[in-house]
Amino acid sequence: MKTFTLFLIFILLIQVLSNAAAEQIEAGNEGALHKKIHPIKRIHCGYACARRCKKSSRKKVCMRACKTCCARCKCVPPGTYGNKEVCPCYARLKTHGNKPKCP
Repeated sequence: MKTFTLFLIFILLIQVLSNAAAEQIEAGNEGALHKKIHPIKRIHCGYACARRCKKSSRKKVCMRACKTCCARCKCVPPGTYGNKEVCPCYARLKTHGNKPKCP
């Protein structure tokens, strides 16, 4: 019975939080009618990663890692090596062994 009660409380909490989030979104959209909406800059990860990995000795491994990083960070540093200061998110991602994930 105690588990069932905790489950109900958990469900109610989720509903309250989702309602609060929906109200915030609606409140944010009211002001959007008067503001210019700037589209989010999209990056074509396949093209950017192909450019980044073109000199790699292991292209498939490089492309897989790069596309994962690109999808998370929405950016890929220019060139085939280095320049990670241009995209700090890309530079911060690490593997489980605490090595740089992104090529």
